[in-house]
Amino acid sequence: MLRITKIITLFVFVTVSSSAVLAQKETSFTLASPNSEIQVEVNIGKNITWTVSNRSHQVISPSRIAMTLENGEELGTTPKVRDSEKKEINTTIDAINYKKDIIEDHYNQLILKFNKNYGLIFRAYDSGVAYRFTTNRKKEFTIASEEVNFNFPEDHMIYIPYANDPANDVYQISFENLYQHIPLSEINKDTIAFAPVLVELPNGMKAAITEADLESYPGMFLKAGDNDFSLKGEFAGYPLEEEQGGHNGLQSFVTKRADYIAKTSGSRSFPWRVVIISNEDKELLNNDMIYKLASAPRIDDTSWIEPGKVTWDWWNDWNISGVDFKAGINTETYKYYTDFAAENGIENILLDEGWAPKGEILNTIPDIDLDEIISYAGSKGVGVWLWSGYLPLAQNMDEALATYSEMGVKGLKVDFMNRDDQKMVDFYYEISRKAAEHQLMLDFHGSYKPTGLQRTYPNVVNFEGVRGLENTKWSNTDFPLYDTRVPYIRMLAGPMDYTPGAMINASKDNFRAIHSAPMSQGTRVHQLALYVLYEAPFNMLADNPTNYKDEPESTAFIASVPTTFDETVALDGKVGEYAAIARRKHDIWYVGAITNWDARDLEIDLSFLPEGDYEAVIFKDGVNADKEATDYKREVINVKSGEQLNVHLANGGGWAARIYPAQ
Repeated sequence: MLRITKIITLFVFVTVSSSAVLAQKETSFTLASPNSEIQVEVNIGKNITWTVSNRSHQVISPSRIAMTLENGEELGTTPKVRDSEKKEINTTIDAINYKKDIIEDHYNQLILKFNKNYGLIFRAYDSGVAYRFTTNRKKEFTIASEEVNFNFPEDHMIYIPYANDPANDVYQISFENLYQHIPLSEINKDTIAFAPVLVELPNGMKAAITEADLESYPGMFLKAGDNDFSLKGEFAGYPLEEEQGGHNGLQSFVTKRADYIAKTSGSRSFPWRVVIISNEDKELLNNDMIYKLASAPRIDDTSWIEPGKVTWDWWNDWNISGVDFKAGINTETYKYYTDFAAENGIENILLDEGWAPKGEILNTIPDIDLDEIISYAGSKGVGVWLWSGYLPLAQNMDEALATYSEMGVKGLKVDFMNRDDQKMVDFYYEISRKAAEHQLMLDFHGSYKPTGLQRTYPNVVNFEGVRGLENTKWSNTDFPLYDTRVPYIRMLAGPMDYTPGAMINASKDNFRAIHSAPMSQGTRVHQLALYVLYEAPFNMLADNPTNYKDEPESTAFIASVPTTFDETVALDGKVGEYAAIARRKHDIWYVGAITNWDARDLEIDLSFLPEGDYEAVIFKDGVNADKEATDYKREVINVKSGEQLNVHLANGGGWAARIYPAQ
């Protein structure tokens, strides 16, 4: 539902005759953001190029825009402008299951229409710019390639996550790779990377590159461009042949790709090419551009969609203790998880991999009585989610969705897609639509980054596409460093299924990757703060119920943090160093801050609080947390709006608070 508060529309039409176009060497169009700080210039000559500046500093130097069809026709070569239209939009969006309830949607827009029935739309926001192709043709057509360029005027530093070894199908990846922090000129020219990427500009400015409203089209990868300091888009060819394989045969591997990227309807809009621009790093912690650019909701009734938290079994290897049954993938274990969830106000339990025979979706293993688990959980007010590998679900989609919806399942965690070619993107939309018809929610694991699908289909409540806590089971990745990068980069695209909540915490020297009894890097409070800091409408508790029962204070805080909010305030931060965010649900505020492996002192400004007296339940790193990462201190203090709280974060540490009106 769109609530309109104010619309200011200025139409400027320019109609150019054919003879005038032929005589015209170059035409230039300009577009400014509402605050006039960001400027876009579009030049129409032999080609179409765009240039972007922020506060008079060039962000994107002239970069060509084009699309080539399979028949050799090039949209964007010798273009002839038929007409143009400018307008200003100032309205609001009622967000669903988001980090705020109302989004201010204010932008200026330029629409260019060309001969040959295609067009370009440009938008300028105060926080960035975007453009997209449109076509208005009667017949379907095939796209051979799209030329997307982001040229930079200097050799800036970039945070870039490379894809896999190009000796294999480079487009088949988990989208979990780490960020390389390198100059643009040193980007590996023999591979590709996935978005978002983040470019450092002068004077503390940043530019993030990604896409939005990706539908029936391949996702955009990025690679070294033709210039020394540039990036260009790369797109997976359409899958022609596939074979079953991968983990337990749950994946579909492309063995032959077409020399085209998409077959598409003749009249449509294509994905947005997005540059998010910040003047301070903390602005990236509270950016709404992808949600704004996404298509409007296609579900009329969203009252049944209830995101929340969920107990998770796989990361902790079902390692509950103190019970008189053998813990594992069985009915008794999931009843135990259900009891824990009910006792602590956790809305859901998840049956992860193993509840169904390998490669199947419509049967259960003998030790699982799914009807009994669902009935028992329902009696406790707890929802049941099921994990599924991609291929079995894709092969049995209609029957599986109908069966589990009728049984009372609340949602599905879908895993191992590991692609974003056009065929896979179509799968996301198909299952989102059909799941909504059966009132089932979805969590996409093994997925590409979000591009706004969660707005279009609000029953989609989370995405992975991030190197989450599960990797601590086998990897020595520097997680506190990664944890302080992803809120500024990956989280720009949308929610992250990072799965925090470890109760066994380790300092840098004490950490070991252990598969069956895993631990986190950094402090206990670092884990607690992630529930506030990371956007996740469907948020997991990674550890096992026994460990949570042994840590009631930490568990109570985790349980108290909502997964969607009414307001978000970015407090402070620097990419790769630290981040601090405040979020409000009704009249209660939640604050989370984390640091990398460097201890630091922060000042938390409470000016976001309305006037009045408040109590704050605070979790902070203990005095010995630098060596014993589980060490923390909980305290309750009185606070007021405008106060400054001096906060110390230990190595790999954190700080978390729940602030509510004093009684």
